Amino acid sequence: MKIGFFTESYFPKFDGVTYTLKAWKERLEERGHEVYIIYPRSPDYEPEGNEIPVSSLPNPFYDGYRIPFPISLSRVPELDVVHCHGPATLGWSGLIHSKLADKPSVYTHHTPIEEYFEHGVKLSSLAKLCEKLYVPIENYYLGNFDVVTASTSRINRDVEFTKLPVGLDMEFFQPKSESILDDMDLERPVIGYSGRLSPEKNIDRAVSFADEFDGSVVIVGEGPQEEDLKEIAGNNVYFREFLDRKDLPGFYSGLDAFVTASTGDTLGLSPLEANACGTPVVAADNAPFDETICAENGERFDLEEDESMAGAISRALSNNYNCRGAVEKYSLSSSINQLEEIYRDLGD
Repeated sequence: MKIGFFTESYFPKFDGVTYTLKAWKERLEERGHEVYIIYPRSPDYEPEGNEIPVSSLPNPFYDGYRIPFPISLSRVPELDVVHCHGPATLGWSGLIHSKLADKPSVYTHHTPIEEYFEHGVKLSSLAKLCEKLYVPIENYYLGNFDVVTASTSRINRDVEFTKLPVGLDMEFFQPKSESILDDMDLERPVIGYSGRLSPEKNIDRAVSFADEFDGSVVIVGEGPQEEDLKEIAGNNVYFREFLDRKDLPGFYSGLDAFVTASTGDTLGLSPLEANACGTPVVAADNAPFDETICAENGERFDLEEDESMAGAISRALSNNYNCRGAVEKYSLSSSINQLEEIYRDLGD
């Protein structure tokens, strides 16, 4: 099959959507399919095979991302399936192309966009108005697809959907005996986080906790909140830029616990990657972690109670878990099998 991924999120930015699309493309191509990725052009990234960049502008509301123009439909190759991964200009372009070409369409829900409005708009009342207006529009948009998928039940949209985890590469993420943390002379225990440094991730909770933590906290990533976090960080908090992908298994393996207080994830790949490397996860007791983090692979805490995180971290550092076994069900190979089945059913 010839499959087209339409996305507003792609390299050079590192996030869960970017890695998912790259992994899906590689695995589907290994199985003989032809996959195109239509994405916003960036001066910092050169397209590779079957990647089609579209003219774009910097996003003034969310640093590091870009706003693409709609793609001319004459630039879209002949496709068997249109698969959209965002609700903005390229997502609509993909949907329109599927209708005009009479091709089946799939949408994967990655991000609850409305939860980001307050960080971008700043004015709370205006953000709430935007949220109120936006969700019905996205409901209408999603209602035009043949299949809608979501990693967990956390979709909060008025549509029928198929549960399809974006997939965890269990072959790549495995426990490692050596870690990039080995050269940092850190005081044990070590807790850490890897991902975008933005307000919805609530990383300030882990940074503030470090003041009372008899150990080290390592924060890996970049984003709009980076400088603010560094200003409040104590001497036992260490910051590193995004790591090369090859270094991530070693990073996760070197931690005693991975911590996330995010309220903006639909699956949360980084915590599951840490689990696959044998590291327990301490996560906020909200979606999607109320589905993905359980007694087998970590602990959850109440985001509204300051002492709850400390207790959960303490338990994670003293208990034993079956971390890797608990996340086998999210394996990338299983997700690709299911994705192929969805495509085939639409083609019948």
